[in-house]
Amino acid sequence: EKKKSFVSLTWDEEGANYVTKFASIYRVLEFFVRVRVFGTHRSKDIDSIVWLLKMSEDVEMKDQATPSHSVSSLPPSTLHHLKEIASIIETGSYSKEVRRIARALRLTFALRRKLTAPVLSSFLDYVLAPASEPHTRLSSYLPNPKEGDREMEVDTATSVIQTSAAKHLLPELEIYSYLLVLLFLIDQKRYDVAKACSSASIVRLKSLNRRTVDVIASRLYFYYSYSYELTGDLAEIRGNLLALHRIATLRHDELGQETLLNLLLRNYLHYNLYDQAEKLRSKAPRFEAHSNQQFCRYLFYLGKIRTIQLEYTDAKESLLQAARKAPGAAQGFRIQCNKWAVIVRLLLGEIPERTVFMQRGMEKALRPYFELTNAVRIGDLELFRNVAEKFATTFNRDRTHNLIVRLRHNVIRTGLRNISISYLRISLSDVAKKLRLNSASPVADAESIVAKAIRDGAIDASLDHANGWMVSKETGDIYSTNEPQLAFNSRIAFCLNMHNEAVRALRFPPNTHKEKESAEKRRERQQQEQELAKHIAEEDDDDF
Repeated sequence: EKKKSFVSLTWDEEGANYVTKFASIYRVLEFFVRVRVFGTHRSKDIDSIVWLLKMSEDVEMKDQATPSHSVSSLPPSTLHHLKEIASIIETGSYSKEVRRIARALRLTFALRRKLTAPVLSSFLDYVLAPASEPHTRLSSYLPNPKEGDREMEVDTATSVIQTSAAKHLLPELEIYSYLLVLLFLIDQKRYDVAKACSSASIVRLKSLNRRTVDVIASRLYFYYSYSYELTGDLAEIRGNLLALHRIATLRHDELGQETLLNLLLRNYLHYNLYDQAEKLRSKAPRFEAHSNQQFCRYLFYLGKIRTIQLEYTDAKESLLQAARKAPGAAQGFRIQCNKWAVIVRLLLGEIPERTVFMQRGMEKALRPYFELTNAVRIGDLELFRNVAEKFATTFNRDRTHNLIVRLRHNVIRTGLRNISISYLRISLSDVAKKLRLNSASPVADAESIVAKAIRDGAIDASLDHANGWMVSKETGDIYSTNEPQLAFNSRIAFCLNMHNEAVRALRFPPNTHKEKESAEKRRERQQQEQELAKHIAEEDDDDF
């Protein structure tokens, strides 16, 4: 109890007799030593104890009257966390460790919902010199905070040191400040101001050539494009994105190249410029992926391009791989991948499994595609037409309406296959009725459809033009054909591809074949591997 009183007295009381209190505490300690060792004491020691006890009682009564607001009793504020992140960025800049910058960004996105104008203003005062040009420019993008709110956000533990501390002038911290302000403006739906802030940040980035800035720059590129996309002005920055991609290539900024290539592909696909997107993709330099998120986006855009170009097999592989590699937190991205993958598989003549539509959190979003798949599986053209009209708004929003128009031929072919299996001989007029062909001459259309299906090998039948019949042949043994071989070949190729990707993703410590490691080095290596796996998991769970 006495120790608690002494500590509260030392930290709560301030004034001219600050040194006197420490001297009195020293006398108390000396008194206890004398009594414990020598069995004697002095009268001035007793006076010091009486004075300290009286002061501690006053302090305790004061604490009971007014609750304490000391720094230790309060949780760390958002400003305190931002200052810690700034110190991590500063350390990573001086040591040239990019992984520290990446860790700082992961911590930042965890605080994104807590960013306010007073917090950002205080952080800018901490990081940048008040009279500097970056401070003035960034402060102009923020709304004027109230003085009371700003005082509440200031960290009292460092406010005394802040006045005398030197300002940080690192480019990494300046670009990081741009990123924080841009995130705040986008979350506050101030898109016009966000456009101006992102443009200013891109101008500043063009003059910097530091590898420790590349990680922050890649995020700024994304939000630069996103701010213009939110305002519908995405076409304005296409030339600037191409210039930034050229600069990143010359500076060997591979992470920036990945990000900018995906942004350019997104820009072209937004305006349905698939030919230009394919030309850019085919001529852009390719290298090993540095970011799993960017690689997933690239696979998704590649799948969309391949789908439009009627290369359904390659499109299916890219879309399924993108959905498989996407982190669990990126549910919206995985939904989009599954939507396009379902359409592509239907165009290939495959019927997706029911489990695809029953994935957790995706049932409602994939419901229109489930009903569409059911119509294609049955081969009912009327049901297919009703589903397409019922969910036309959803299909137009997903930009899959043109692909669904292509599915009409697959629906007819599926229905025709079911008819050929059920009937040995059937008239063409009955075929037109069962397929529900709404045309001026349904019998002629049914005859052409049947002839094309026979030529393509979809059905095993023949046409009797004189009598107007479709004569089906007996169903043969499928195992006497090459179908099982092709199915096994595709499955084996998939397994081999996955094995090769797993081997390429393995990480080996250097010089393992030259020297044998001791037990201590082995424990240290295992600890580093665990930390690396944790960082990779955190990176995969970032906002997508």
